[in-house]
Amino acid sequence: MFTGIVTDIGEIVGLTPTAQGQLHRMRIACRYDRATIADGASIACNGVCLTVVASGVERGRTWFEVDAAAETLGMTTAKRWATGTRLNLERALKIGDELGGHIVAGHADGIATIVEREDLPDMARFELRTTPELARFIAAKGSVTLDGVSLTVNTVADVTFAVLIIPHTLAVTTLGGWHAGSEVNIEVDLMARYAARLSEMK
Repeated sequence: MFTGIVTDIGEIVGLTPTAQGQLHRMRIACRYDRATIADGASIACNGVCLTVVASGVERGRTWFEVDAAAETLGMTTAKRWATGTRLNLERALKIGDELGGHIVAGHADGIATIVEREDLPDMARFELRTTPELARFIAAKGSVTLDGVSLTVNTVADVTFAVLIIPHTLAVTTLGGWHAGSEVNIEVDLMARYAARLSEMK
């Protein structure tokens, strides 16, 4: 479980497709303390919960390795990740940690596409488009996770919605590099999903 509060930006320094391209082993460099990363730990990478299978230190820089399987490659932006790709990272919650964003599972629901970027004084406004299946879970003033970042929805119109990014978020995540046409991982709010399911059962 995560909160959508990014704690580091990692960089893919190695990527090896295996199993006829249905599995990608990725080595990600980061600033986390190697001693705190255990095999089997969960780390959200651009909003995708991945399991650590190895870790170490090379040239003074911590790295960890994860496997992205066929389903992840099929429904997220992971299929386009390559050596040099920068990723928003978040460690899994521990009991007693501050819940600074909102409850995030790290199970991306799909991909949203940036329709427009509007640069404002020290801020940026992004309009995104998603599918009708996911759009029904997105509401103004509600929460959404984009590339692993917990954000508040500003406006909604049919299958498009907008978010306003503050200077701090632009500085400490990869969101500053977004532009029209960029594809990002989206996870809808768990509460919205359960509320919709309850209404369907009535």
